Amino acid sequence: MRIIDVCAFYAPQGGGVKTYVEHKLNAARPGREEVIVVAPGDRDAVIGRTAAGCIMTIAAPRFPLDRRYRYFDDERALHRLLDRLAPDVGEASSPGARPAMVARWQGTARRSLVMHADPLSAYAYRWFGGVASRENIDRGFDWFWRHLRRLDDQFDMVVSASASLSARLCAGGLRKVATIPMGVTPGLFSPALRDEDLRARLLARCELPENATLLIGLGRLAAEKRWPMVIDAVTAAGYDHPVGLVLFGSGRQKVTVVRAAANNPHVHLAAPIGDRREIATLLASADALIHGCEAETFCMVAAEAKASGLPLIVPDDGGASDQFVTGQGEIYAARFAPGLADAIRRFVASGPHLHRQRASLAADGVASMDDHFKQLFDTYASGSCSIADAA
Repeated sequence: MRIIDVCAFYAPQGGGVKTYVEHKLNAARPGREEVIVVAPGDRDAVIGRTAAGCIMTIAAPRFPLDRRYRYFDDERALHRLLDRLAPDVGEASSPGARPAMVARWQGTARRSLVMHADPLSAYAYRWFGGVASRENIDRGFDWFWRHLRRLDDQFDMVVSASASLSARLCAGGLRKVATIPMGVTPGLFSPALRDEDLRARLLARCELPENATLLIGLGRLAAEKRWPMVIDAVTAAGYDHPVGLVLFGSGRQKVTVVRAAANNPHVHLAAPIGDRREIATLLASADALIHGCEAETFCMVAAEAKASGLPLIVPDDGGASDQFVTGQGEIYAARFAPGLADAIRRFVASGPHLHRQRASLAADGVASMDDHFKQLFDTYASGSCSIADAA
């Protein structure tokens, strides 16, 4: 079975989609699946090969809002490549305008739309949530729901990575939603990687002693991640108990995030880390992962934290909320800094070590990416998608 993933938001510099794509290539079983990822790039090229696939790029212009990315602008060139590759399954990996290119292709392959992004949560709900209800926002953006329903008609299935997103898509009128949760890199994340010396060094960067609480944040410095809100909440909670935050990331909101952290010596901003083993050690060595984004489709960093035995402090909306387990961290009302500050206070008062003990015992139960891709590939091979799959 040849699977062509037309991946509009792959960037060689890194990110969640890159991690997903590279694991998909490695998860394909030679002789059973061949995966070819087609992405926009600086030239026509093959930039990566595995035993059961490769990454192919089509020359494309840079995306003006984020120069790390490029976007497909030549539909005919994409169709010619699909004609030549003759897939059994054609995937489109974003809910924007580009999936329509795959839908309009005249080939006979089954088509799957993979919801790697949730634009309504990332943009519309964030922009207008302070002045309108979600129901009113949905009515105002009915054009986008109509777009999603058209894609639902044109594709054979819509793959969602979390139960909360699936429920919202179904409520919006989509009929072919299949919930296939993602997972973590197998064999990488573990509570056994905890390093107390590293924890002490990170707290020292926050100008705090070892008996303080160490929170860790990882992710792009982008508006939808709400890092200024997280910093404000950490600062407020810090008046009651010493709390340090180490935030690893980069992005277009760096100046805003730096400004938010400027008056708190207990917040340390660090560059992103590319070494996955180092990330696994960091996660295992903190006291909790803190997250501010309610627009995640799955929240990979939260799943990786769970596999590391790390409690979560996450919003009650979006993919992060699907990762939450009672007794292994705290949950708070999304987009509400005072609620997040209270969640941090509750976490500290109830004993971070107790939360971490429970999270460590449950770490082995976190699904892996191998589990995800086996389910995805087997679903494609079966040629069917049941609405009952959606949560």
